[in-house]
Amino acid sequence: MKNIEEINRESVTKILANKKIPDFFAGDTIRVGVRIVEGKRSRIQNFEGVCIAKKNRDINSSFTVRKISFGEGVERTFALYSPIVGSIKIIRSGKVRRSKLYYLRDRKGKSARITEKIKKRIGVDVSEKVVESDSLKEESQEEIAKTVTSKTDLKEVVQKTEKKKEKLKTEKK
Repeated sequence: MKNIEEINRESVTKILANKKIPDFFAGDTIRVGVRIVEGKRSRIQNFEGVCIAKKNRDINSSFTVRKISFGEGVERTFALYSPIVGSIKIIRSGKVRRSKLYYLRDRKGKSARITEKIKKRIGVDVSEKVVESDSLKEESQEEIAKTVTSKTDLKEVVQKTEKKKEKLKTEKK
């Protein structure tokens, strides 16, 4: 016989197979596409605001989004795996130290702002060209352009160009 927890986990994996839910945390500004049914029609309306709380409880997971609408604070709590939630997009990620940001309810204006988290880029951009001396032949530049296909090849290309530069320096001497 199955536990309730096992049944919940299975239902969560089934939902995640059909729907993509991004990793977001408290402090992130997110846009939630909410399905609204009006009579026989259904449409998607976006609700954009700051995520002030997130609760991770398997199938019972939920998150709370707060926005200021016409000078009045509006909070809405969504079930994470609900069919009402059509899509979730992260607009910007905030730099906070808490998991629940209920203190934002009492704040207005500039004091309610959250600084943006700066994401570090790791690696080398392949699209940048390596600046070489004028004495290198055109053939070697064509070879470099052909060989630069991935980040791993970039290291080899840099080593080849350095060897060619050393050869040219020794020839000039």
